Amino acid sequence: MHDAVIVDAVRTPVGKRNGALAGIHPADLSAHVLTSLADRAGIRPDEVDDVVWGCVSQVGDQALNVGRMAVLAAGWPESVPATTVNRACGSSQQSVHFAAAAVIAGQYDFAVAGGVESMSRVPMGRAGQDGRPNPSTVLERYGVERFSQGTGAEMIAEKWHLSRTRLDEFSLRSHELAAAAIDTGVLDAQLAPVGGLSADEGVRRGGSLETLATLKTVFREDGVIHAGNSSQISDGAGALLITSSEQARKRGLVPIARVHTAVLAGDDPVIMLTAPISATAKALRTSGLGIDDIGAFEVNEAFAPVPLAWLAETGAKPERLNPLGGAIAVGHPLGGSGAILMTRLVHHMRDNGIRYGLQTMCEAGGMANATILELL
Repeated sequence: MHDAVIVDAVRTPVGKRNGALAGIHPADLSAHVLTSLADRAGIRPDEVDDVVWGCVSQVGDQALNVGRMAVLAAGWPESVPATTVNRACGSSQQSVHFAAAAVIAGQYDFAVAGGVESMSRVPMGRAGQDGRPNPSTVLERYGVERFSQGTGAEMIAEKWHLSRTRLDEFSLRSHELAAAAIDTGVLDAQLAPVGGLSADEGVRRGGSLETLATLKTVFREDGVIHAGNSSQISDGAGALLITSSEQARKRGLVPIARVHTAVLAGDDPVIMLTAPISATAKALRTSGLGIDDIGAFEVNEAFAPVPLAWLAETGAKPERLNPLGGAIAVGHPLGGSGAILMTRLVHHMRDNGIRYGLQTMCEAGGMANATILELL
């Protein structure tokens, strides 16, 4: 049987909305990481059987199969195909799942999985992320006028008794860890600088609970969710080269990690953001591992209540959660985030000799991917 291994992984620095990467077309941003990945891994582009690319807002500059446009923009041979995947925020993590499954099935020898989102150029809401386009039959089923991730975050905070102070403390932690990762240079090896940007742009230093307390809540007047404890709107892309151990040996490539387990879960679409909890439980059952076997977790910080509720339910060690900070500090370029987080995770595992790492992301519609990686 084939397995699926990650040979290399690279990402752009994450840019702020209307920041350093805003002037770069998302196909060109994607092309940049494709070129960087091929150069780093030492493979020829014509060896790639498919490019599986995540993107959420597939309109405007991100329409017309942006994965295929990226291949062409990179100057890769026309013979290299590509497809664009949308599983909401988990789109490029799903790209890894699809690519790994095809390698395991023997359909691909080499695949590139990744994704992009330029939220500066294609703002949220352009492709229905505000919840209004949902069919009336679905809204009637749940007795709501619309689905809202922000409202879901408020519901999680209420259900798990997470105070605004607790959420803000977690947000400050995210910025502090991200700043430390930048300052110590541990992220440098995974980055492909572009547009004059060589580090994640959204990290803020010197924040305090007092400063965060001045921010107005967004979704409920008496709520706890505000801009400071939510993920930033961002631009970015990431890519991973996936093959089998057999192919890697034939080509003299040294993989970083094996895709050990890849699962999905669905949950209540109204509270929407709780599926990482059930996805993690499913991944552990499927893998036969326990929570303490996992040495590092990447749980996307869409809103601070999401990883905190996950932490409460899973019993994971807090210091293993998002050890380099997360989307509250760095940003969340929707369709690119899965690949960006996985790039962070595999490099962190290699740098620290961590055998198992787990990544999970909440997704619109009440879904989640969970992936366990094994260091090689």
